[in-house]
Amino acid sequence: MNTLEALIHNNRQWAKSIEENHPGFFNKLVQQQNPDYLWIGCSDSRVPANEIVGLLPGELFVHRNVANVVVNTDLNCLSVLQYAVEVLQVEHIIVCGHYGCGGVKSALSNQKNGLIDNWLRNIKDVYNQYEVQFKAIKDEQQRIDLLCELNVMEQVANVCHTTIVQDAWDRGQNLDVHGWIYSIQNGLIKDLDVSVNNKDGLPAIYRTAQSHSDN
Repeated sequence: MNTLEALIHNNRQWAKSIEENHPGFFNKLVQQQNPDYLWIGCSDSRVPANEIVGLLPGELFVHRNVANVVVNTDLNCLSVLQYAVEVLQVEHIIVCGHYGCGGVKSALSNQKNGLIDNWLRNIKDVYNQYEVQFKAIKDEQQRIDLLCELNVMEQVANVCHTTIVQDAWDRGQNLDVHGWIYSIQNGLIKDLDVSVNNKDGLPAIYRTAQSHSDN
């Protein structure tokens, strides 16, 4: 059995197991998706979103990219965000990074990696913002792990700065944005305690004015 055939075989076994444990699961799933959560995570293959939080297909809407970055010009990410908030009406947006992130590690170096260097510039900006903290840390792994955490916090802020999320809050929609980080070493998630559920705590420059139609 070649590698691709093995994947097809695994799929058959997985589908059989799901149906045995949850009779009628796929018939129900095909009708609609109704997740409460949007997960914005890293593309790293070691961080499978549904599995590490114990959720089944249909329970977690997912967007992944290298180093879980949210950029205000990334139409892919913004489209997922808008669909999740406005159509699916998710109640929680979780930005989840992970320790030892290869993208973050690359951003800390000055090596050339090609096109991705333009993407990783966003993480270099986070480093530059907190450079004083990094100067006091000599251990390279500690520096990487700190930047992984700070990057998550920055992306939480970026999510909150979008018109999509702020419009939802203006409508009175229940929506919380959270920042988590995952450890590949032990499989555990750490809440970074940066949750936001309204515009009050945002810097004034990032707050959008509420439209007259909403008043």
